[in-house]
Amino acid sequence: MKRLTKAEEEVMQLLWKLERANVAALIDQLPEPKPAYNTVSTIVRILEDKGFVDHEKVGKGHIYFPLVKKSEYGNQSLNKLVDGYFQGSFQSMVSFFMKKNDISLQELEEIMKSIKEEGR
Repeated sequence: MKRLTKAEEEVMQLLWKLERANVAALIDQLPEPKPAYNTVSTIVRILEDKGFVDHEKVGKGHIYFPLVKKSEYGNQSLNKLVDGYFQGSFQSMVSFFMKKNDISLQELEEIMKSIKEEGR
């Protein structure tokens, strides 16, 4: 799966949220200052070329929808983060974030309990 630029990922986040949208609807969801229509349209076409998005022709326009699930992209991004910055060790990543965010043992136990419950 290809990596997304920051702008591409921002548009994908909106498509995952909206599920189906035309360029105008995507622009409506973006913060001020709003990008130009052509800018967003170009980003969506790049996402199509990368295989993240497809479209359906409706009237004279296009409705875009994601082909890649948010969870799939998130898993891939997390794996690249772990591989690139923590030598493939999830333990090193968790340790880093615990130290950086000053997580207590009690908070870690609550996180572990939550993970175990989700796995059932």
